Amino acid sequence: MSQYKSQARGLGMTSQRARDRLIERLREAGIRDERVLLAMASVPRHLFIDEALASRAYEDTALPIGNGQTISQPWVVARMTEALLEAPPEGLPLPRRVLEVGTGSGYQAAVLAALGIEVFSIERIDELLRQARRRLRRLGFNVRTRHDDGRVGWDECAPFDGIIVTAGGALVDPQLLAQLGDGGTLVAPVGSASGQQLLRLRRQGEQMDQESLGTVVFVPLLAGVVSA
Repeated sequence: MSQYKSQARGLGMTSQRARDRLIERLREAGIRDERVLLAMASVPRHLFIDEALASRAYEDTALPIGNGQTISQPWVVARMTEALLEAPPEGLPLPRRVLEVGTGSGYQAAVLAALGIEVFSIERIDELLRQARRRLRRLGFNVRTRHDDGRVGWDECAPFDGIIVTAGGALVDPQLLAQLGDGGTLVAPVGSASGQQLLRLRRQGEQMDQESLGTVVFVPLLAGVVSA
């Protein structure tokens, strides 16, 4: 076993026991999809943050990852993933191919991949993307990544069964909506810095149904790319 795979087991505050305690807190906080909880229990969050913060990895809180970005609060990751998987009343199929806008640390992509989903992830900050790629590769997660402006999506790989946006914009970009397949689900924080709502949009033909899943706080969705 490689040293990195061995580190995934963790010790003390990064151990599987600490991970399991987080899962119990998420369950108590209302996360009901056991598939999501099992996936999060299997992904070593402490390997997606700076080693100096590893002892806080299984607290239910967002943590800095550099470049003004954060790894999302575990409850938010769980709720967004759950919202993506929840079967709509019409019984449409669950997502098999998902576009993630905002790779960040790579943690959300890893959780999706742990669910058996084919993940396409876009990150605008080159340094973060390179770090995320190394983590995902070392842990054996097969995630396709791209350095680009996430607001434009990944047109040549569309349509997607699901799209998850991990930064907050004033609206959902029409280019992203155009890449959502029929029956697909998009989950994104939408609003201003003073207030964001987590929205879920579902496409049914030309119709787009929208619902709010509550108030959230995300870093802003910015334009352009940042290269080293």
